[in-house]
Amino acid sequence: MKKKKNLFERFSNWATHATGSSTAFILATSTVIVWAVSGPLFNYSETWQLVINTGTTIITFLMVFLIQKSQNKDSKAIHLKLNELIASHQGTSNRMVSLEEMSEEELDQLAKFYEHLAALALKENDLTCTHSIDAANENHNFKKKLRLQSKDEGESKTKAHG
Repeated sequence: MKKKKNLFERFSNWATHATGSSTAFILATSTVIVWAVSGPLFNYSETWQLVINTGTTIITFLMVFLIQKSQNKDSKAIHLKLNELIASHQGTSNRMVSLEEMSEEELDQLAKFYEHLAALALKENDLTCTHSIDAANENHNFKKKLRLQSKDEGESKTKAHG
């Protein structure tokens, strides 16, 4: 399933990996130190200042695009892995597969559902108890009903024996 990567993708992967290394950091730090030490040689001229400003601006500008390319690819891979987990698990909601397509408002609404799930989990007094969004209220109400029935049966037995 491995497809040949285009030239930009190969370069982007290499550049992102290389610039995220300790060697790259040491090289960048060394460049700044050499530049700073060379200040007296150039009488701290405007040209001397312009060299570091221009160099760092160009590098930063280009790195933004390389990092974004790498981030987009990583994000897509993570989404696909999560989609596979969602699709393969019986108790999950398939509505979660396309969350990245939702608006900010829709995501906020979904976050409120999860806050509700957290509140239900607190009521359960069992941190291992889980619910999907679709089944949360139904499961909670069913368990609550069973507890009430159990409690009522216990009280009935107590009255019958008392």
